[in-house]
Amino acid sequence: KGPISGVNKEIAVLQCHGDCDPLVPLMFGSLTVEKLKSMINPANITFRTYSGMMHSSCIEEMMDIKEFIDKHLPPID
Repeated sequence: KGPISGVNKEIAVLQCHGDCDPLVPLMFGSLTVEKLKSMINPANITFRTYSGMMHSSCIEEMMDIKEFIDKHLPPID
């Protein structure tokens, strides 16, 4: 596909990763976020890691996702 352009360059991204993920090592998450920073506005990218989290989720991650959704998406009536 072609390069990202227009309004899509300003999209907000939250990328989450556990530092103990045995299936997708943290290094790959770090490489992914660096690639994203070369494609869209790096100021709009948040990369969060969670200590001890494997290939799963945790309460802290779910709270970060809720906060991200509340900040970036309009409320549903």
